Amino acid sequence: MSVTRESVELRTELTRKAVHIGTGAFALALRWLAPIEAALATAGALVFNLLLLHRLTGRALLREHERPSGFSRGVALYPVAVLALVLVFSRRLELAAAVWGLLAVGDGMAAVVGRLAGGPRLAWNPAKRWSGLVAFVLYGTAAAAFLLRWTQRGVLDGASDGSSAIGASFLAASVADAWLPDPAFLLLGCFAAALAAAFAESLDVRVDDNLLVPLVGAGVLWVATWIEPGRVAASAADWSRALVPAIVVNGVLAAAAYFAGGVGRSGVLGGPVLGTALYAFAGIEGFVLLLTFFVLGTAATRVGFARKRQLGIAEERGGRRGAANAFANTTTGVVCAFLAGATGRPLLALAALTGAFATAAFDTVSSEIGKAYGRRTLLITSFRRVAPGTEGAVSLEGTLAGLAAAALVAGVAWGTGRIPLVAVGLVVVGAFVGATVESYLGALASTGRPLDNHLMNFTNTVIGAATAAVLVAAVGLG
Repeated sequence: MSVTRESVELRTELTRKAVHIGTGAFALALRWLAPIEAALATAGALVFNLLLLHRLTGRALLREHERPSGFSRGVALYPVAVLALVLVFSRRLELAAAVWGLLAVGDGMAAVVGRLAGGPRLAWNPAKRWSGLVAFVLYGTAAAAFLLRWTQRGVLDGASDGSSAIGASFLAASVADAWLPDPAFLLLGCFAAALAAAFAESLDVRVDDNLLVPLVGAGVLWVATWIEPGRVAASAADWSRALVPAIVVNGVLAAAAYFAGGVGRSGVLGGPVLGTALYAFAGIEGFVLLLTFFVLGTAATRVGFARKRQLGIAEERGGRRGAANAFANTTTGVVCAFLAGATGRPLLALAALTGAFATAAFDTVSSEIGKAYGRRTLLITSFRRVAPGTEGAVSLEGTLAGLAAAALVAGVAWGTGRIPLVAVGLVVVGAFVGATVESYLGALASTGRPLDNHLMNFTNTVIGAATAAVLVAAVGLG
């Protein structure tokens, strides 16, 4: 029987993933290791992967395009990512263990199940399958929750009998005031991290999974540890009381936007759902940020619409936004609004909330004004002149308009008491970073299959929100 090229590639991939998943078993050792010991062990694994692994395995773990060089970037980046986790979470090794579980088991099983089970492909990335994404979430959640609890129990048990160095030294920082002992919150936090990491892994963004998965998973899991059950219970009553006015306000505004030509039928149905949640979580002050973004985006879309339509670069359906637009641009803000009431760090969450809508405003306004009035439209990766409307293209006129829009959103947040004045500039910087990253990714994909616009809009709001929160924390405000 002849061995086909496909069967050889499948065998190589399954062998590689078996090692990828099996290596995650070493995360069990974090229960007993001090941070410096864990870092040294991981550094040793990196040296082993670089110098010995492929020799000992007869290059069986190398993909076809890697065999001429005898080097695998992914195999090298795996221990680099784990080392980064250990260093970043040196006082929270249970979080490092959990994210390691996402990387090893979640990402590994996504590839195995996607290959073997097949099934429908993802609309935004035909190279990936729904079976793989679901497998990532299920196996990743289970692995992360188990490893987190396993490592955490070692800290608690060691502290109780004095036998654990990390138990004695890091108990207070690790578990004393966290939500992690609550099984429901532990599972929900790990599920959120697995879902976010699985979504990131499914995107065609040309970033190695061994970096992207732990980066996204660690960020979401870390933020999830801010959530305090007591604060959620205390805020639930306020959220409930705000539901009726939230529904009324959003219903009226959705109808007005529809008759004004700002949204389509799906937007009338989907927009109020997110708007109601935002109003309930953040009050009228938070909802005003969404309204400011919507007015700015709609106005910018109308500017020069006839010219944009003539060039074939105008928004579809006459500029009416649908439910997909609403979810792409609003979901991040809604999550941040929830965190403002569910955590002890409301300023960081409100800065992220403002950053999300400032980024959405920056992106929409800069794109629409650039299409209408941009004199020189340049591809952001090469600064080569391209036609207006090209993916990844920027213009001076559009960028300045985007900065003004982001500043206006941030100014409204300051005027309504959501953020201090010093945070306004930081939010604008976050919006610029989020929109610029989206343009860069769009330019990278311009030579191949284009990225889904709604997914990229969602991604840029996440990046803008995260950047704003990090900057606010860095200056000591959060």
